[in-house]
Order: sequence, then C-alpha cells, then structure tokens
Amino acid sequence: MSRIGKKPIPVPANVTVTISGATVRIKGPKGELHQTFHPDTLIEMKDKEIHISRKSNVGFHRALHGTARAVIANMITGVTQGFERKLEIVGVGYKAEAKGKMVQFNLGFSHPLLFQPPTGVEIVVSSPTTVSVKGIDKQLIGQVAQKIRSFKLPEPYKGKGVKYADERIRRKAGKAAAKK
Repeated sequence: MSRIGKKPIPVPANVTVTISGATVRIKGPKGELHQTFHPDTLIEMKDKEIHISRKSNVGFHRALHGTARAVIANMITGVTQGFERKLEIVGVGYKAEAKGKMVQFNLGFSHPLLFQPPTGVEIVVSSPTTVSVKGIDKQLIGQVAQKIRSFKLPEPYKGKGVKYADERIRRKAGKAAAKK
C-alpha cells in the first residue's frame, strides 16, 4: 500500500467536496477546482475526510493511488490558501512591468515580450526584477512559472536570465579562469 495514498485527507469546514464517480469537485473560499481521475482509483468521503484506495496491487494502480491523493490534497490547499511561485530576473536592463492584465518582459532581446496569463492565474510584479505567479491550481501555477522562466533561461557564467527565487544556479569559471 502506498504510504502517501493511504493517508486520509482532512476537509476543512469552509470547503465542500463533491465526488461523482471518478470526478472530484472542490469548492472553497478562493474558488472551485475539479479533476477527473482514472476510473480504477476509488475515492470516497467519510466523516469530513477523503479516503483513496485502489483496485489492485499492480504497479500502475499503485502509482495512481499516491498521485490521486497528492492532487486532491493540493486542490484543497489551493481553494483555501492558494499557491504562489516567485521568479527573479537577473541581468543589467532585464525587467518586468505590468501592463493591465498583461506583463511586459525586457530580457535583452530586440523587442519586449508581452505575456497574457491564463484565466485563474494572477501575475504580480512587486519590483522590476521580482515577479510572483499566484492562483489556486498548483499545476497551472507551475506551468505558467516555467513558461516565464523559459523566456530567458539562467546561464551558468554570469547567472543572467529568469530564475525561480529559491533556485541556485551552478556557476562556471569561464575561459579566463581556465588558463591560470
């Protein structure tokens, strides 16, 4: 049995959970999320807790078991607290600025990049070099943050580019240091 999958998920008082077959719909103070899982994943609600089980002990079902539990737990966290991913922009002249709902990035290209976030995602530019991606769907937040990071990946020599705030870039010495 999966150690993660067999842990029940407590449901807070301000969250409503609707389970119909393999579809789980969770509604909370920040919004509503729904997800359809594999039909072999058995999801049931007992005493304000969600329990997940599987049909057999086959490797595929074991993988579904823990994944379904983690996704549902993230959905509950998202509709109660929300998620945030911070990005830092490093480089001379590299910056971001909000233009209404869109965000304009100047990352050393001959033109600025305009980015329109998908619905359910909010991008906050707290300073020209700090961007926060906020929302209730953890998977979508990570996907949008990775898309922004892919505009200019951090390079290993000077560290210029867009990086996650908690990311550590491994630096290389360069040509001049290699000669000595």
